[in-house]
Amino acid sequence: MQALFLEQIEGTMSATVKDVSADALPAGNVSIDVDWSGINYKDALAITGKGKIIRTFPMIPGIDFSGTVHKSEDPRFHTGQSVLLTGWGVGETHWGGLAEQARVNAEWLVPLPEGLTARNAMIIGTAGFTAMLCVMALEEGGITPENGEILVTGASGGVGSTAIALLNALGYRVVAVSGRNHTHDYLYQLGASEILPRSDFSGDSRPLEKQRWAGVIDTAGGVLLANVLPQMHYNGVVAACGLAGGFALSTTVMPFILRNVRLQGIDSVMVPAVRRTEVWKRLVKTLPTSFYQQATTEIPLAQAADFAAKLLNNDITGRVLVRIR
Repeated sequence: MQALFLEQIEGTMSATVKDVSADALPAGNVSIDVDWSGINYKDALAITGKGKIIRTFPMIPGIDFSGTVHKSEDPRFHTGQSVLLTGWGVGETHWGGLAEQARVNAEWLVPLPEGLTARNAMIIGTAGFTAMLCVMALEEGGITPENGEILVTGASGGVGSTAIALLNALGYRVVAVSGRNHTHDYLYQLGASEILPRSDFSGDSRPLEKQRWAGVIDTAGGVLLANVLPQMHYNGVVAACGLAGGFALSTTVMPFILRNVRLQGIDSVMVPAVRRTEVWKRLVKTLPTSFYQQATTEIPLAQAADFAAKLLNNDITGRVLVRIR
């Protein structure tokens, strides 16, 4: 089988597409013929070696994939069934989706939801799955379209793009934060009503500032998140799912105590199966058909390493879809 194979020799990592024996796949009770995968931020860090994502070598990256069951030892899945996978350490500690075949534990798989193709499942991918978790966190925190504007940071990335499309479809007024002027038309097409430069959130913030945001979906962390928190409405909710801007957070307890602000962390890796099914059903129901054309760059497996580097250089807008077969 063809796979993007990561090896480390004398401290130097290589990423090459090569033939790998399917017999070498790690333990698991379901084998999948992979049709589609993607390049997420975590994949890009792993493939380029710029982040400590890979725990053991050699490794096949790819934290998500969709395809059909090749062989199953679990009665919940049968040969030929369409399935998808996101998370569970696949592509980090367990060989992942950037290969023609994968072998995983049945508990990690989700049957492809009705109304969703395998290709569209990976246009959504981990990024879209995370975005829906963020939107649901705002809803569960009581944030409705009537409460006010929702800010989305890192708006032109995979999570941000999907979050804008979801929020717009649900009737929210969305304000996007982007550091790239050339993405503005794209963000407006997705449903953003206003776009603010990243520089608006780059300075030192006061403990409390003018109330601006009913909710925030933050993919950046760091200084940007520290600047957003003092601007939250009373009873506002921030769903934080990323740390591209840094993992340190310099802030005060003032927004939380005086404005009853909730900072909700979002993990997409270890989400329980029942919640996963609910999230995917919401995605199928909510995302407009136009999203699948607007937010996608499709590439073959052979270009995966090149596009991983482009993603880290902010040369990619939206979701990178990888055609495996």
